[in-house]
Amino acid sequence: MNAFVIDAFDFCRLKQQAQGEIPVAELGRLAQETVDRSGTIRWALSGDIDKLGHAQLSLAVSGAVNLICQRCLTALNFEIDSKSLLVLAKDEAQADAIEELLDDDEIDVIVGSAAFDVNYLIEDEALLALPVAPKHDKCPEGGSAAVEAKSAERASPFEVLKKLKQ
Repeated sequence: MNAFVIDAFDFCRLKQQAQGEIPVAELGRLAQETVDRSGTIRWALSGDIDKLGHAQLSLAVSGAVNLICQRCLTALNFEIDSKSLLVLAKDEAQADAIEELLDDDEIDVIVGSAAFDVNYLIEDEALLALPVAPKHDKCPEGGSAAVEAKSAERASPFEVLKKLKQ
């Protein structure tokens, strides 16, 4: 994977913008969560300074990945569409102070750096957008869990006991 590294504070101070696409296969942690490592993640990043003078990044991440449905154990196409606002701090102590000052659950405070890996940030955002237990609204016929459930319905418990007795 080609790393996209920026000086996060300069990026914000200069109000720069960047965008691109990354194949899911190049995002190792995200690829492990998918069925087939296919798909592409599109992203857009813009820097700015908030009203209190803190550097902030706006990140939008979108794309489709194939996950495993936890109900029928077949592939589930999931659309990622996530936006976040990140305020940058120079260290953990300053991050805690800024978070307390802002007191806003919609804004995350992270530690920025002069060698900030944007790909890692994009992958984190995509991972946070995934459901904990992905499920189809209505599972397709023929999923392994559906087949097991139908075969279990057919066999009466009394039939099983009758077979054990003989």
